[in-house]
Amino acid sequence: MGRAQGLSDIPLNGEGRQQAKLLAERLKNGPWEMIITSTLTRARETAEIIAHELGVRDVIQEHCIREIDCGLIEGTTEEQRIQTWGQQWRDLDLGMEPYEGVAARGIRFVNDISNKLHNPYILAVSHGAVIGLTLQQLMPHRFTTPYMDNASLTVITQVGDHWECTLYNDISHLQNDNIDV
Repeated sequence: MGRAQGLSDIPLNGEGRQQAKLLAERLKNGPWEMIITSTLTRARETAEIIAHELGVRDVIQEHCIREIDCGLIEGTTEEQRIQTWGQQWRDLDLGMEPYEGVAARGIRFVNDISNKLHNPYILAVSHGAVIGLTLQQLMPHRFTTPYMDNASLTVITQVGDHWECTLYNDISHLQNDNIDV
């Protein structure tokens, strides 16, 4: 727990698969026609579980919604980072992708989807930093932190020339005792 995963291409564990199934169950009554997913295994596997449960045939992989590149901190815990680089490790250049670059990728993605695909019923399966940093740039007055829970649901809609978020980081579908690891 607390390990910087970044671009580490790791599969879902049992808990992650169960969370994906619970999320799919929540989404069952929606008119979903397409799922776009990060190319990283954990996101692709989540998208495939959801697609299977919902009967969605179109699952498209998209490189630009991959997780942040964590550079040298990839695979480390906070304790290990402090031990290796000291308390001020965040002030060092450790090869992390700049937050602005991550947000720019996310904004480019949502704008491209909005401009090219006029279907409002698209699910995107991505990663916490990408989603959180994108929301901070799209709606800076509303989002002050990029934190996102695993398998959470966030809904954004373009209204005219701006974006609105009608559901943020919702994990109510996980708030039960059905998760067996």
